Amino acid sequence: MAVELDVFVGNTTIMDEEVYQLWLDGYTVNDAVKVRMAGGVLDECEANQDVLLSDTMDQYRTFQMCERLLQSPAKLANQLLFQIPPHRQTMLIERYYAFDDVFVREVLGKKLSKGTKKDLDDISAKTGVTLKSCRRQFDNFKRVFKVVEELKGPLVENIRQHFLLSDKLARDYAAIVFFANNRFETGKKKLQYLTFQDFAFCAGQLINNWTVGAVDNMVEDMDVDLDKEFLQELKELKILITDKDLLDQHKSLVCTALRGKTKAFAEMEANFKNLSRGLVNIATKLTNTKDVRDFFIDLVEKFIEPCRSDRWTPADIKLYLTHYTNSAHILDSFKHQAVWDRYMGVIKSCIYKMYHD
Repeated sequence: MAVELDVFVGNTTIMDEEVYQLWLDGYTVNDAVKVRMAGGVLDECEANQDVLLSDTMDQYRTFQMCERLLQSPAKLANQLLFQIPPHRQTMLIERYYAFDDVFVREVLGKKLSKGTKKDLDDISAKTGVTLKSCRRQFDNFKRVFKVVEELKGPLVENIRQHFLLSDKLARDYAAIVFFANNRFETGKKKLQYLTFQDFAFCAGQLINNWTVGAVDNMVEDMDVDLDKEFLQELKELKILITDKDLLDQHKSLVCTALRGKTKAFAEMEANFKNLSRGLVNIATKLTNTKDVRDFFIDLVEKFIEPCRSDRWTPADIKLYLTHYTNSAHILDSFKHQAVWDRYMGVIKSCIYKMYHD
């Protein structure tokens, strides 16, 4: 008697997301087994510890074999060794390139070189992120930096296309690349209150408004280097503080607009000239590499700290900077409106983001 059978053979690679995360976090096989046991996996599967150890080792081997593909994500979709569904591939890539904010905060703005890599032991001890995970994250930053350094076109888009990352993660990597390229100082004590996301937001503002790519989106290094022509034009803003009549007129316009609208009015009026000199001097010095590096320190020292010591609220900051920016348009002899708006647009956004405890 003939019997018909339907046979289905599948070879989808089995990957446990929890074990993958333990591998990414730098746990040894034995430590990963302990974490899985504590999570009650033996009760769920009715297995013993030997089976769990064997399963964990097997998964770790699979992840190690996948790692070289994860380092060039486009290869993952086109290889035949592992049968991994597309949604799984997306998860593997996204998690492999994910990073700890506490770790990136320690290396942000530093050169992605062997010198920094030697400090990873100390960073691991300070942040509590395992050394293995620190190395993976650092190598990822370096890899992305090297690839996009050679490419034309928008930075975020290049990262997204080459590494198949989500929009949010691609933007975070763009910030890391931008900071590494311009070597912004982020480690000073006065800046410790700022988070990676504060800096990432500011990087996005600078990339979208002050780089060459903000004007022409198909030039070399467009989103990584600041627009030198624009930085040169910023020197023209000096007239706002060197011309006494203009400075007095600007102060008068701003104070007239602010009177009666805030409890901090007296402090705003008293400090106007110092604050204005601070913001304009930051602008006029950005042609020097060192002053570009100190951009965030200067914003904190010359504007944020004086306002904080006078107990301005975030609403006071917005009110003041809005009128400060807009009043310059009414000044008769001030002819650099476009440069002023391009400069102050970024300054306002960064200060709003950075003005917190």
